[in-house]
Amino acid sequence: MNRIIIAVAVALIATFALTRNRKPDQNQNKDTMKPDTTDQYGYNVNFLKKHVRVVELRNGSALVALVPAWQGRVMTSSAEGEPGFSFGWINRNLISAGKILPHINAFGGEERMWLGPEGGQFSIFFKKGDPFVYDKWQTPAFIDTDTWDVTGQSESTVTFSHKVTIENYSGTQFNLGLERKVALLTPGELLSQAGINAQGLNAVAYRSENKLVNLGEREWEKETGLLSIWMLGMFNPSPSVVIAAPFKAGDESALGVPVNDNYFGKISTERLRIKGNVAFFRADGKSRGKIGIPPLRATGTMGSYDARNNILTLLVCRMPEGKAEYVNSAWEIQKNPYSGDAMNAYNDGPLADGSQMGPFYELEASSPAAMLKPGGSIVQSQVTIHLTGDKKLLNSVAVKVLGVSLSEIQNSFK
Repeated sequence: MNRIIIAVAVALIATFALTRNRKPDQNQNKDTMKPDTTDQYGYNVNFLKKHVRVVELRNGSALVALVPAWQGRVMTSSAEGEPGFSFGWINRNLISAGKILPHINAFGGEERMWLGPEGGQFSIFFKKGDPFVYDKWQTPAFIDTDTWDVTGQSESTVTFSHKVTIENYSGTQFNLGLERKVALLTPGELLSQAGINAQGLNAVAYRSENKLVNLGEREWEKETGLLSIWMLGMFNPSPSVVIAAPFKAGDESALGVPVNDNYFGKISTERLRIKGNVAFFRADGKSRGKIGIPPLRATGTMGSYDARNNILTLLVCRMPEGKAEYVNSAWEIQKNPYSGDAMNAYNDGPLADGSQMGPFYELEASSPAAMLKPGGSIVQSQVTIHLTGDKKLLNSVAVKVLGVSLSEIQNSFK
């Protein structure tokens, strides 16, 4: 966890609903859906509304639920209205408890804005001089418990903002502004912005534009520490979910390793396999592990396929070409603090003491390190897509975006 585009109008057909017991190739009629299950979008949104203000974006059967009190994060979404499958992971126990915890409050949510780096001499999660151990690790309130202002809202878009001053591990102070806009995409916009034709499928897709602004009077420099935008999405795991992370081919000496799996120790081949130019990573929530794709390897795309529920989830980012300096979040004083990864995937699992925050899995993307003059800004833009329905149509999307078929993803560990 510790370690974030053509215009044709198409019709979106929403005729089936998902349930916990759906077979991989089958959808059940909405009339037979079991009511009041945590798999349902409507049920989860009603739960959230009992505890916190919820902002909903709507376009037909495509729905997105966001919470201003938790930094305007997308908590969950649906491609098939209120009865549809709820795609985001929600920490119901923590939310119900109504308590603020030390270190981090993992409320959940399928897309949220964070900042890096997490560890190292320029960390914003550790105080100056503290050891890099869990007891000293603290998520800054502005990306944990602070409420962000809603600065604009329509039926399909909402914007948030927040201002804060923070000091990094080396004692450098940052005065910064955070802005976030989330827009629910029409099928035509999904085609033009992400190159995905959702005709004949159930789809929900939203674009987020996340901006970091230097509000101070000094330039942000490498020598005193830089920040980056770090986008994280938490989703529901199961033994049938496999993440597919494509990467660019090329010489390792020029582009770096294809996949970095040293975050929490080497990952076994039972959980991580590389075939061609795609890394396959189990997302069952049963073993803690994380992988990273270096910036010169990252394609800007990553996804997962839940074979049991026939759900294809995609993350499509706009990545700047040739940018190689990304903040390093390793929990140590670093030789190269700008050697971080551009995209990541995380599978949750039990800690050494048996406790577990989730289970969930994450798809993550980051911006390059932000060298900003006063008043300057950097934006991380990305599109999150969930698709269900006809498996042949889903397969065509998977092949186009991820470079592999659904069967290749499903059978990657067989």
